[in-house]
Amino acid sequence: MIVLDASALLALLQQEEGAEVVTQALANPQGALISSVNHAEVVARLSDWGVPLGAVQEALSALPLQVVAFDEALSYRSGQLRPLTRAKGLSLGDRACLALAQREGITALTADRSWQALVPEVTLAWVR
Repeated sequence: MIVLDASALLALLQQEEGAEVVTQALANPQGALISSVNHAEVVARLSDWGVPLGAVQEALSALPLQVVAFDEALSYRSGQLRPLTRAKGLSLGDRACLALAQREGITALTADRSWQALVPEVTLAWVR
């Protein structure tokens, strides 16, 4: 199982370079996890592009994704990652993805190479 960052899911939905990497990750029988924060980022970006909500819901619900609530425990983890990630400018969404991967002990899949070596206990994979 893997945790998807918004950038990875958007690469898949837009059929950008790296979409095949996300497709392979989703082929896992257990599917993939995504933080509700990152899920909201994807919905926001698609909405910015004028995609109707019904189409957004249809596209996302067709994927084997488990949306994990950004609960109090994840908010503490994410907040604690701020000092490690501030210099690289990671957003709340970035830290939400990393915090979920850290908590679950699984790999985070992203398009953002600036994450490399920021959080030593989180394994990263890149879509491109």
